[in-house]
Amino acid sequence: MSEGLKITLTCPECESGVNVAPTKNANTAKCDICSHEIPVHFKEEHFKSVVNECPCCERRDFYKQKDFNRKIGVILFVVASVIYLFTFDYTYGVPVSLIVLWLIDLLLFKKISPVVICYKCQTIFRKVANVDAIYDFNHEMNDRIIYSDHNFHGEQLDH
Repeated sequence: MSEGLKITLTCPECESGVNVAPTKNANTAKCDICSHEIPVHFKEEHFKSVVNECPCCERRDFYKQKDFNRKIGVILFVVASVIYLFTFDYTYGVPVSLIVLWLIDLLLFKKISPVVICYKCQTIFRKVANVDAIYDFNHEMNDRIIYSDHNFHGEQLDH
């Protein structure tokens, strides 16, 4: 894959991740698991690592988040909680394992780069040039897009 934009889309047949890079002549991406071909529509902006339109669903509604595996986060919390049960200092009431987990979380938060995700099709974009222009996750936008197929046309929902 190139050094630019990296895209992971979800195969509609088997729900596995399909990694693609924008190329000028590509109009489909082939799933390595089930060989299903997924239509993609790359625009000139994708070759510049700019995400304004999803190449899979052609929607313009995105959010950003840290590129961290949630399962690892849950495992870290469970391990720290179990250690906390056995190492709780009854004298001073200091939850040392939870403080250590918080410090690890803070370090990871500072080091891990963000990804941009399409609300509609959950396509993941890495190494996005305009990541600062993308807003954080919005629950109401997500619900309206997923459950009623509302199209915000790239505009942020504000109340």
